Amino acid sequence: MTDHKPVESWLTDMDGVLVHEERAIPGAAEFIATLQKSGKKFLVLTNNSIFTPRDLRARLLAAGIDIPEEAIWTSALATAQFLDDQRPGGTAYVIGEAGLTTALHEIGYVLTERAPDYVVLGETRTYSFEAITRAIRLIADGARFLATNPDPTGPSQEGPLPATGSVAALITRATGVAPYFVGKPNPLMMRSALNRIEAHSETAVMIGDRMDTDIISGLEAGLRSVLVLSGSTGEHEVDRFPYRPTRIVESIADVVPLIDALS
Repeated sequence: MTDHKPVESWLTDMDGVLVHEERAIPGAAEFIATLQKSGKKFLVLTNNSIFTPRDLRARLLAAGIDIPEEAIWTSALATAQFLDDQRPGGTAYVIGEAGLTTALHEIGYVLTERAPDYVVLGETRTYSFEAITRAIRLIADGARFLATNPDPTGPSQEGPLPATGSVAALITRATGVAPYFVGKPNPLMMRSALNRIEAHSETAVMIGDRMDTDIISGLEAGLRSVLVLSGSTGEHEVDRFPYRPTRIVESIADVVPLIDALS
């Protein structure tokens, strides 16, 4: 990593890197505080579309991690930006929660069941069969199909829950129409994050705990990457992938010294 240009910006995943089940991972608060002290630009990314940045800030603060609301970038925000770029002032039928509906309202989208431009699928803890059926019928009638992220499951204290990717597969099976996924591993998520903080890929690093979302999206967007072993991917699994992170560390605590070392 030292052979590259000095690092000016940091992107990091949230779950598995900074927190685990709403508990801070040791070193996370120090990592954020060190970034703020250094003046480096940074953004916390999450594929979770349930919560607004304000909600996530409150949840992180309760875990002892103080992150400004404007430093949080969700797949819901990236999806809203994509829609605003592609079809400004459009309409959508949405399956999701406040994080997604708020983001779409803020770009001026109208949420409707009547011949929408898009069906937008996000994450929710209470997927409705009625809502899924409505989405299938609207897509069959010509609505474009968009999803916030392809994650098949999400975490809970009781175990995994079906997430956006699983429900998207159900809808695709019923309609024959595959969605466009905006969130990781789509490098579009990385590009939109870099643009938000006016950063460049050559001087940015992506930190994540998943090879199949965080690391590959960072790679495809031209960023250096750090895999932390505190989340989904174990060290023994890394060699199964045809690509590698730039560096592997045990946890976010091991990234703190890199902030100054790579400057």
